[in-house]
Amino acid sequence: MAVEDEMKANVLETETLPYIHKVGVPPKQSLFKEFKSRVKETFFADDPLRPFKDQTRGRKFMLGLQTIFPILQWGRDYNFTKLKGDVIAGLTIASLCIPQDIGYAKLANLDPQYGLYSSFVPPLIYAFMGSSRDIAIGPVAVVSLLLGSMLQDEIDHEHHREEYLRLAFTATFFAGITQATLGFLRLGFLIDFLSHAAIVGFMGGAAITIALQQLKGFLGIQTQKFTKKTDIVSVMRSVFSTAHHGWNWQTILIGAGFLVFLLFTKQLGKKKKNLFWVAAIAPLISVVLSTLIVYLTHAEKHGVQIVKNIKKGINPSSVRQIYFTGDYVAKGFKIGAVAGMIALTEATAIGRTFASMKDYELDGNKEMVALGAMNIVGSMTSCYVATGSFSRSAVNYMAGCHTAVSNIVMSCVVLLTLELITPLFKYTPNAILSAIIISAVIGLIDFEAAILIWKIDKFDFIACMGAFFGVIFASVEIGLLIAVAISFAKVLLQVTRPRIAILGRLPRTTVYRNIEQYPEATKIPGVLIVRVDSAIYFSNSNYVKDRIARWLIDEEEQLQAKGLPRIEFLIVDMSPVTDIDTSGIHAIEQLCRSLKKKDIQLILANPGPAVIDKLHASAITELIGEQHIFLTVGDAVFTCTPKVVDES
Repeated sequence: MAVEDEMKANVLETETLPYIHKVGVPPKQSLFKEFKSRVKETFFADDPLRPFKDQTRGRKFMLGLQTIFPILQWGRDYNFTKLKGDVIAGLTIASLCIPQDIGYAKLANLDPQYGLYSSFVPPLIYAFMGSSRDIAIGPVAVVSLLLGSMLQDEIDHEHHREEYLRLAFTATFFAGITQATLGFLRLGFLIDFLSHAAIVGFMGGAAITIALQQLKGFLGIQTQKFTKKTDIVSVMRSVFSTAHHGWNWQTILIGAGFLVFLLFTKQLGKKKKNLFWVAAIAPLISVVLSTLIVYLTHAEKHGVQIVKNIKKGINPSSVRQIYFTGDYVAKGFKIGAVAGMIALTEATAIGRTFASMKDYELDGNKEMVALGAMNIVGSMTSCYVATGSFSRSAVNYMAGCHTAVSNIVMSCVVLLTLELITPLFKYTPNAILSAIIISAVIGLIDFEAAILIWKIDKFDFIACMGAFFGVIFASVEIGLLIAVAISFAKVLLQVTRPRIAILGRLPRTTVYRNIEQYPEATKIPGVLIVRVDSAIYFSNSNYVKDRIARWLIDEEEQLQAKGLPRIEFLIVDMSPVTDIDTSGIHAIEQLCRSLKKKDIQLILANPGPAVIDKLHASAITELIGEQHIFLTVGDAVFTCTPKVVDES
């Protein structure tokens, strides 16, 4: 009879108790399989070889060509409607790029024709190899300034013109090598280390620096009287020191008048989207009118500085001018790598923006290879670093482009300009080029983005401001260095000091959440539940262990002061812990041994596959006890303190 009663009691107990799942241990993988899987996820997460699966040899060859030259894929569906849109877009961005290219070349301390060269060859290469439909290729203000300032630090462009030009081509070559290598090795994630906040600050600072540099042409100050430094203090000192004897009122009148016109057309284009073309052709109209004014009034005889001669003809070969040996190779590589990374970051951001607006996929690695190839070829055809231009890409998009053919159209217009029109730019005043650049870079100062960054993340805002002030008060390189340093510091801080939360149970549930986020969540008597929101590595293992131990001491002191039961169980929710290394294992072992001395049981909840596998491999599970590893925090609490759970 007693045996029957005991059996009935056991049946009733099993019926009332929920089933407790055990933590599963993943099947053991060989070292080779694990390494292969990790490499695949790191470098080939998009599975680039998937389209080649189960294809014939001829089909695979064709797919390989389409991978390198996407034009072979989308070109099959090309039609007259798309051509019409691309021609209109190409002509529109050409009218914008020609005056900009002449001005941007001056930013890089190069003759005007090199800016035009860089909008002829690189866009052609990109049209065949790029995967973006909207990006417009050519020189940009930030990269031109960066390249010019870094080259100037190595060679004086006024006294050693030939060597300066050769170093510019060398830097462009290595910029292309850097970009293409990142694409081939699928290392595009490296550019993500330059955070969005840092880019916003860097671009804003560069915009102000570029605008200040244009005061030389805008005010008519002679080049030899103007500082070669880019920081705001040096530039403003140079501007005001020449106020009485260096400014030219005719130059100021031309520059200010057309700057107002350019800003007005830009605002008109923003307010009325259908009039975007007015803002796009405004720079070319300004160049034509200002050149005509100077020619008719002979203003160059009254101190108005003009462009003078722009060399006629298409790009000459520059292969023999690139430094492949000597001291300048290392310098060219350093400058090229930095300029290439910044150009890549800008192009990637622009490409992703417009791809999301038109809802199509952009292959980042193909983009890097395409940009690298166009700069390598460009360096051999008298071009300097080219990339995607935001202003031109926006105009390209608004003009109704369908494919990269708009770049080909733009390139053809630049070709005609080089062959036929360049002599007409002889009387173009430098002031109009300065006005065009100032109006173009104003859009790089994104106040709304900075305000949003402040609202979202204060540390990101510090990175933004660090890059901004570094550029305007030191140099473009220093600002870039500060941006990268602060971005890395943020990553290191998050890795070394991960968030750890105390959990409580939400009323009438078995759900356990952060008590700071959910004040109504209650702690379980005799139990401290913590959650580690990060992988546990050598960089943070001691912090995690010490933080948990400190919380435990604080909790015990509070309980003792209130006369409540002591802590008997420490439950660590490991759901967010994606991985753990030997230092992390050692930290858990130390924590477990320390708790045992205080008669507190360590319990782990929901360790992931990588974590539980390493816990078993290190025999930590034997120290903790298999019975103290649970699938959920709810199971752990129920098993440890069933009476408390039932009562609540």
